[in-house]
Amino acid sequence: MERLLLVLGLVLLLALLVYGLYAGWRHRAARQSDLAELPVLPADLGPDVARPMSGLYVSTTTAGNWQDRVVARGLGRRAAGAARLSAEGVCIERDGESDIFVPVTDLVEVTTAPGIAGKVIGQADGIVIIRWRLGGVALDSGFRADDPDRQLDWIDAAHALLAGGPATGSVDPEHDATPNINGAPS
Repeated sequence: MERLLLVLGLVLLLALLVYGLYAGWRHRAARQSDLAELPVLPADLGPDVARPMSGLYVSTTTAGNWQDRVVARGLGRRAAGAARLSAEGVCIERDGESDIFVPVTDLVEVTTAPGIAGKVIGQADGIVIIRWRLGGVALDSGFRADDPDRQLDWIDAAHALLAGGPATGSVDPEHDATPNINGAPS
């Protein structure tokens, strides 16, 4: 009988912990409900200026606060996906979640960091950080690329795009197989 009460107590404690996590997530979303709506993805992004990166969308935080996760507008949900860069902006395609589109006019900076809320790599260039503006709020979105070499090329093309110069040009699908979200050539 004593063992049964102990097990029931532990199950109740676990249920309270899960409820606390759920309530905290919903409370954070309510506090962030004044965040502007996400930009609408254009029907045609145009040609990619860098090969898309397959990998993991980690999270979005307020700019410069790598642990202050933004959960409103679906930005807090981690998902496998791909990051595309075109003259129109950045599109983070997420499996099972809505895509995140950042128009080039709202793009502030593309850099790397050792981590962001939800994932810490420990390497200075472990996570691609895309800093952008949504309404009057500066945000950092983190993406972990499967291929570090592709990550470097993508960041270089983003810097060229931000500088107003020509990006690396459109990607030639005949000579450069781009991965699908699972990393296999398409």
